[in-house]
Amino acid sequence: MDFMKKIFILALILCTTITTPVFAKKQNDVQNNIEYMNLTWWKKFNDENLNNNLLKLYEKNYDLKNAALKVKENEQLVKMQFANELPQLSFSGELSRDIRGARQQYGNMMIPNYSQYNYYLPLTAGYEVDIWGTNRLKTKSVKEQLEIVKQAERATYIALTSDFAADYFNLIKADEFLRIQEDLIKAQEDIVSKVSDKYGIGLCSINELLAEERMLTNLREERNKNIKTRDTLISSMLVYLSESGGNIERGNYKNISVLTGIPDKFTTEAVTKRPDFLQEEANIRRIGFDVKVARREFLPKFIIFGQIGLNAYHFDSLFNSASQFFNAGILPSMDLFSGGRKAALLKLKKFEYQEALNSYQKTILNGIKEINTGLIAYNEASENYNESAERLKLQNQTFSLMNDRYSIGAASDLDVLYAKEAYLMISKEEVSNKVNTLISTIGLYKALGGVDLYSLNTNL
Repeated sequence: MDFMKKIFILALILCTTITTPVFAKKQNDVQNNIEYMNLTWWKKFNDENLNNNLLKLYEKNYDLKNAALKVKENEQLVKMQFANELPQLSFSGELSRDIRGARQQYGNMMIPNYSQYNYYLPLTAGYEVDIWGTNRLKTKSVKEQLEIVKQAERATYIALTSDFAADYFNLIKADEFLRIQEDLIKAQEDIVSKVSDKYGIGLCSINELLAEERMLTNLREERNKNIKTRDTLISSMLVYLSESGGNIERGNYKNISVLTGIPDKFTTEAVTKRPDFLQEEANIRRIGFDVKVARREFLPKFIIFGQIGLNAYHFDSLFNSASQFFNAGILPSMDLFSGGRKAALLKLKKFEYQEALNSYQKTILNGIKEINTGLIAYNEASENYNESAERLKLQNQTFSLMNDRYSIGAASDLDVLYAKEAYLMISKEEVSNKVNTLISTIGLYKALGGVDLYSLNTNL
C-alpha cells in the first residue's frame, strides 16, 4: 500500500504542475467590447436616437458577434500552444488475455499451448525541456496572432459604427428632403394653377403653362427618388440591427448640429492609433518569433520521461511489490538529415519577415493618405456648409422682401411663389452640405482609427 501512496502522490504533483494561462472569464456575447463602440465620442452629436441605435447595433449585429468569436477562437489557440510548454501526464493501460498455440520454440524446447492475462497499468509523464526557448517563442507568436485578431475586431467596430452613423444622418437628410420637396410641390401646384388662370384669360402663352407643368412632374419624380432613398436606407440599417422589419427611430433635422473645433491638421503619430497599423506591428513581432523558432529547429531536443505503475499476469498479484515498476530517463533527439526542409523553412520565414516590413511601411503611407483625404473632405464640406448657410440667409431676406412688396401691391402672388421656390431649393443645398459635413467628420474619425478627434495631439 506504501507503493500505491507513492503513485497517488506522484500523480497529484504532476497534475498540479499542469496549469493553464489565466484569461478573464467572458460571456458568450460581444458585450465585453463596449469600449470599442466609443460611445463617448458619438454622444458629442447630441442625438439620443443615434446613441440608442448604436447600442442596438452593439447588441444585435452579427458581424460584431462573429468578430468577438474570432477572438475567443484565438484565445483557445493560445491556451493550446501554452500547453506544449507544460509537463504531460497520460494513462494508457492494457487489460487483455493472450492465447497462443505451440508455435514458439527456443532450441530444442517447444512451448506448448498456453493462455494468460496481461494487466498493464502505467502512468506516463513527459516534459520537453525548453532549453532553447522554442516553445516559449511559439506561444509568443500565437499571442501576437491573437493581438492581430483583436485589432481586426476593433476595426470591425469602427467600420460598422461609422457606416451606420453615416446612413443615420443620410436618413435624416432624406426625411428633410421629402419635407422640402412636399413644400416645393405644393408651391409649384399653386404656380401651375395661377399660370393656368393667366393662360385662360390670354395673359400668357401655352408654352409658359407647359413649362410649369413639366416642372411639377419633375418635382414629383424627385420626390419619388427621395422616398426610394429613404426606404433603401431604412432597409439597409435594419440589416445592421439584425432586424427583418420595422422602422428606424431618428431625430429631426433641425435638432442636429455640426461639431465645431475639429482640428484641421494632425501629426503623423495619429497613424499609430489605427487598427491596421497595430495589426502590422503585431504581425512583424509574430513573424520575428517564427524566424527565431525556425533557427532553433536545427538544435537538439531533450525530453524527460518517466513511467510508474503496475504490471502483472494475475490479478491477485497485481498489487504485489513484484508487479510494481518505475522507469525514467532523458530522450535527446536531433534530425541529422531532413532533405533541406529546415533550411527552406528558415528562408521562408525570413522572406515573410521582409514582406511584413514592406506591408508595415505601406500601411503607414496608406494611413497618412486616408487621414489627409479625410481632412480635405472635411474642410471642403465645412466651407461649403458655411457658404450655403450664408446663401440661404440671403435668399431668406429676398423672400421676406418679396412678401413685403406683395403686401403693398408691388409684386404679384406668382413672384412670391417663385421666391419661395428659390428659397426651398437653396434650403435643400444647405441640408445636403450640413449632412455632408457630419458625414465627413465621421469619415475623419474612421480614418484616424476610431479615436476621439478632440483628444489627438495636433502640435506639429
